[in-house]
Amino acid sequence: MENAKSCESQKSTPYRIKRYYVYALVSILALVVPFIRINENHIFLLSFDNKQLHLMGVAFDMQELYLMPFLLMLLFLGIFAVTAIGGRAWCGWACPQTIFRVIYRDLIESTLLKLKRIKNKQKEPDYKNAQNASKKVIGIILWSILAFIAASDFMWYFIPPEDFFAYLQNPTEHMFLIGMVISIAAFLIYDVVKLKEDFCVYICPYSRVQSVLYDDNTVQAIYSTKRGGDIYNEHKEKIIFDAKELKEGDECTACEACVTVCPTHIDIRKGMQLECINCLECVDACTKVMGKLGKESLVQWASTNQVLKGIPTKVVRRSTVMYTIALFIVLSLLFVMGGEKEHMLLNVNKTTQLYHINEDNEVSNNFLFLFQNTDSKPHTYAIEIEGREDIKIKRFTPFKLSPRKMAKKVVILSTDKILVNDITKDTPITVMVKAYAQDDPEKITVLRKLVFIYPRADKLKKIEK
Repeated sequence: MENAKSCESQKSTPYRIKRYYVYALVSILALVVPFIRINENHIFLLSFDNKQLHLMGVAFDMQELYLMPFLLMLLFLGIFAVTAIGGRAWCGWACPQTIFRVIYRDLIESTLLKLKRIKNKQKEPDYKNAQNASKKVIGIILWSILAFIAASDFMWYFIPPEDFFAYLQNPTEHMFLIGMVISIAAFLIYDVVKLKEDFCVYICPYSRVQSVLYDDNTVQAIYSTKRGGDIYNEHKEKIIFDAKELKEGDECTACEACVTVCPTHIDIRKGMQLECINCLECVDACTKVMGKLGKESLVQWASTNQVLKGIPTKVVRRSTVMYTIALFIVLSLLFVMGGEKEHMLLNVNKTTQLYHINEDNEVSNNFLFLFQNTDSKPHTYAIEIEGREDIKIKRFTPFKLSPRKMAKKVVILSTDKILVNDITKDTPITVMVKAYAQDDPEKITVLRKLVFIYPRADKLKKIEK
């Protein structure tokens, strides 16, 4: 039975190959998403030029960015939930840093230039050799080209691709954009070529919080001390250096294939370490070695309960239930708030003059209306007063406004009726004004409360005389 398991394990696709498929999918999605548009809006775009957030084909203006906190909460809760269930799966399977390093290290350096071996990530080539040094330069040039593509792709989530390429035609007028692309590309070159996995170990804060999110049911790359034996003592000091030093019954061969293949230079047999990014290279290495002996891998992608305690992994548990509930609440709020998107924004401010009284005792108030068309097509806007016959709109003409444009209009409300007979003070009167698109009033209607100031009665009397 054990031999059958090991043979089946050998025949199964290595995690490394599976990760390559995921990397290809993630990379294609990252490059394609900025170009996909729904109703002339992007799937995701945070445009600083237009002060808009595009989300799933809906454009939200700056005044509607109350959605951003929900998106951030969704992002962090999602990563925390994935970590609690599958360890640092994000780091090993979808993080741009890991994908960039795999492209440079495994594709360019190892596969194309034959500078390294994928199975030995610890050994650096001898760059004193002229041939290796020239290959290194070629590798950096190839990655530099990809880094500029990646930098441009990053900017496409803030500047629409159609605008981005138009700006490049006049580079001298858009030096800030050019500078941003060059700066991001330069950082990616330094990060991938020089900083390497030190970014994951020393800079990325995610590694520092993983231990808080892990529990005995978290699936991770884990070495079975029950089968393989203790290579390190309780103080994390290495006590076994050679296969001859292993106790009888211990299955580890001390070949250290799991060590040489690790991109972050750790020994998984030491236990959980913050440097581990769950890439599962060590699982593949041990699977191959132990498979030749007709045994199951000593390093598995499993939980502490499953490997060390013999208890089945419990996916549905307190932490995962709480994360699920939190994600459901945030998603619900996001859909509810997103469904309330206004296709017209309207700000109303009163002018500095409280009111004006003409010779006929007609009282007027001036207001400044700021209309903004947040829809993807032009609309003709009109306004009317709700629920009052004694106050009229004296000055306003319906007008047409193009998509994503703003327009200021001075609106005068007036009355020739005696609304209040108070000799002691001016009286504020609440007026409800409805603004709407004449071509689509059911979809685009906004109500605003205005304060109409009516003068003291003695001011009217003086004019009557």
